[in-house]
Amino acid sequence: MKQFPAAALILLFFFIPALSQSTQDIERAFLQNNPDLLLPHFPHHKHVMISFPDPIDFSDQMTDQQAFLFFKKIFSAFATFEFYTESFPLRPEGNHFIFQTRWSFRNRRNKNQNVFMIFFSLTKEPSPEKRGLPEWIITEIKAEKI
Repeated sequence: MKQFPAAALILLFFFIPALSQSTQDIERAFLQNNPDLLLPHFPHHKHVMISFPDPIDFSDQMTDQQAFLFFKKIFSAFATFEFYTESFPLRPEGNHFIFQTRWSFRNRRNKNQNVFMIFFSLTKEPSPEKRGLPEWIITEIKAEKI
């Protein structure tokens, strides 16, 4: 039987719960059409790159507040049918990983349906309010139409 090194187990013990909470918040935000759940995961003093194809057709860098308002507008215009994880790493590669999801949604105005593959680039940053424990921050969101 292959055994994990103690250091790897310690990393999993401390970082996976925070990572899991971050990915759960992202999933709930889309399933509940609630941008409030995304806001704590946007960087506070940096920009987040957001890129979506048509019908949203948007690509730009935004502050945390701009990204919040962007998703507020998205969630008011599009209703989520389903949102789920496509690929989830068992352990992140250092301070960074890609959270791959599938989002199926309907345009509230014209009833058109779409499916996107969305890639959330998350980076681990120290969080002062959590006494130095790492916080996973969304640094980029990129979607592809399926």
